[in-house]
Amino acid sequence: MNQLDVGTILVVDDDKPVLESTCALLESRGYIAVACGQSTIAGKRLLEHDFDVVLTDIRMPGMTGLELLDAIHAADAEMPIVLMSAYTDLDVALDAIKRGAFDFVLKPWSADYLAGRIEKAVKYHRLVRIEKEYKKTLEDTVQSRTHELSDALEMVKGLSREVAQRLTTVTEFRDAETGAHVVRIGKFTKCIAQAMSMPTEFVQMIEFASPMHDIGKIAVPDSILLKPGPLTPIEIEIMKTHAAIGARILAASTHTSIQMAASIAHCHHERHDGSGYPRGLSGDAIPIEARITLLCDQYDALTSKRPYKEAFPHTETVRIICEGDGRTLPSHFHPDVLKAFLAVADQMESIRTALTRPGS
Repeated sequence: MNQLDVGTILVVDDDKPVLESTCALLESRGYIAVACGQSTIAGKRLLEHDFDVVLTDIRMPGMTGLELLDAIHAADAEMPIVLMSAYTDLDVALDAIKRGAFDFVLKPWSADYLAGRIEKAVKYHRLVRIEKEYKKTLEDTVQSRTHELSDALEMVKGLSREVAQRLTTVTEFRDAETGAHVVRIGKFTKCIAQAMSMPTEFVQMIEFASPMHDIGKIAVPDSILLKPGPLTPIEIEIMKTHAAIGARILAASTHTSIQMAASIAHCHHERHDGSGYPRGLSGDAIPIEARITLLCDQYDALTSKRPYKEAFPHTETVRIICEGDGRTLPSHFHPDVLKAFLAVADQMESIRTALTRPGS
């Protein structure tokens, strides 16, 4: 790890040997590790230093790791918190993820695995900070240079686009195929939006907002996200939390492009017939940008190879989307979006071919 990657980690654990060995491991990997043996004083430590990540045990006297998570996020909702536990309890893991935990690590952990989780958490936190810094820069610039309004508006568009690109790279830390997938989604959504005669501004916006649809998967543990087989019911529920988490990551932006990305992240699994998640929306209650992204995401999933399935050919994928196969049903998609998809299906196949690595 080079000097630019060094991060500061607050390690909280009432077990002194575990606390010392964890700090020693992190320091051997180039991090600055600050030990805290009592969860009740962790908040004070956070005020004393500028931390990138909090790594905490769950079962501790005085204040549990989950209670500490809630207390920290009440003051700083963006602080990534990695929880450690010696007990395999998926109910606790699900509760932790829903409450905003960045990751969940089981003891005894391997050195490489823990270091990998911390590295991803540090990168995530710094990307979030970059977004805040850009927002602050935009606000200050607009206020101080109102007489240069035209130039300021151009700068807003440029910075907003860069923020979108930076946020999109977050998911690439989790899956090598994600990079190609998000580019395809942007091209697919643009294609369908044009076929629906959407305004030019909308077409341009959805092209770079839709690749952030799965940004919330940064909070899903690798053991679930990369599992080479079917997920258990509890694992499915954990996976589903990525929609709400993605919306939270992108929420409250002053930029319309990021607002659209938040809408897509939250609603791209909502279905026209109301059978989707997280809110069970149906029909026109689903934002149009999410309706378009849903179909594009399903098309890409069906035509992509996964550890548990082979890729379907384009022709078979179109048939499944239009006729259904038991899992995918035409009732999942808005009729107008489905009609536009059929009109540009051949064009989408060309995009897929051009942006797919051999064997994917």
